[in-house]
Amino acid sequence: MAALLELHDKPDEFIKKLNNVGIPGVVVSAEKSVKCGITGTYINVKINGKEEGTEHDHRHHEHEHEHEHEHDHCHEHEHHEHDHHDHHHEHKHHEHDHHDHHREHNHNTYHDIEHRIGHLNISETTKKNVLAVYKLIADAESKVHGVEVKQIHFHEVGEMDAVADIVGVCMLIEELAPENILASAINTGSGSIRCSHGVLPVPAPAAALILKNIPIYSDQIEGELCTPTGAALLKHFVKEFCTIPVLSVSKIGYGMGKKHFEKANCVRAFIGDTVPYGKNSGTENEEAVELICNIDDMTPEAVAFAQKLLLDEGALDVWTVPIGMKKSRAGFCFYCLCSNEMKEKMVSLIFKHTSTLGIRENVCRRYTLHRTEKEVQTKFGAVRIKTADGFGVRKTKPEYEDVAKIAKENGLTIEKVLREICQQ
Repeated sequence: MAALLELHDKPDEFIKKLNNVGIPGVVVSAEKSVKCGITGTYINVKINGKEEGTEHDHRHHEHEHEHEHEHDHCHEHEHHEHDHHDHHHEHKHHEHDHHDHHREHNHNTYHDIEHRIGHLNISETTKKNVLAVYKLIADAESKVHGVEVKQIHFHEVGEMDAVADIVGVCMLIEELAPENILASAINTGSGSIRCSHGVLPVPAPAAALILKNIPIYSDQIEGELCTPTGAALLKHFVKEFCTIPVLSVSKIGYGMGKKHFEKANCVRAFIGDTVPYGKNSGTENEEAVELICNIDDMTPEAVAFAQKLLLDEGALDVWTVPIGMKKSRAGFCFYCLCSNEMKEKMVSLIFKHTSTLGIRENVCRRYTLHRTEKEVQTKFGAVRIKTADGFGVRKTKPEYEDVAKIAKENGLTIEKVLREICQQ
């Protein structure tokens, strides 16, 4: 929350707004904090006048590992197009922690969470996102403990300080309104933690389940650096986990944790616009080589083989155009587009797998959109969605092979499947 707050144009007004959403007994404030010489923001959450974590540390965390506060470093990295960070992903709430402090209610089922969130003065979008985050936690807890979701009782993450953490992050994401959210691989921490069920390895079981299919790692920092709540926020909001993309940064936010490590205990968030650059992102400085030859004595099968082979070997594109050749022969122009580094390899392959005796070369300027792909769940099952953006435009489309498979299996037309998917 603190990292995202530093990206907000009016952080003071946002804190006032968060304090007026109606979370019982909670007062949130933003304070300056310094880690390893870097100044950032620390979010202080007080429940009935007492700071979150003070009673936690004395009443539950009698072991050496104290759970950090998830709002300190919620690893959501907002950016207009992309964002990134190079820090520790430390989040507070462990799914097994049982705290009795200042409870407004003794029941913390998913139904109770829905009731609490439903009465807050927040937008429907924020409510939907908050409940989706809690649902991810509930599903993971359900699998870990072998009980139905409706029987899951949230402990620490059901308390008002945790509600403030999650609601604050969801509100900030809605107000920052990034077109895309990216994050680096997650540092889970290492070692073990003690909870009411005993000693468990890091990451905790529920966090590990939520982090499935997300890149994670562990360095020399011993302790829990990513809890189920932090993992759920990442899982829900982040579209892609990768290294920082080419980005024209407009703002940088540092969200500071409470504990001190050799490495800066913070989350760093960038917000900005993608910059055309590189093979897949487009730039007026990128050159491509177009290799061309005329052919009139190859079978269609042999041409198709050569096209696929060139593409498999790294060509950017391969295509043919019908032409009329000398002696009134029908032929075709064979085109291969490749990078300058691949030119010699492509020339060799064209001579080897086609009948041509000569190849022409054109050096051209290439502009492309940045392309990403993600998998979404539809009424038909998983479908890959392709996105291309840059130069002020954004395009999305379902993967044709997935759509065609669904149409065939369900006896539907391609158009019908596309309409159903787009309406979801």
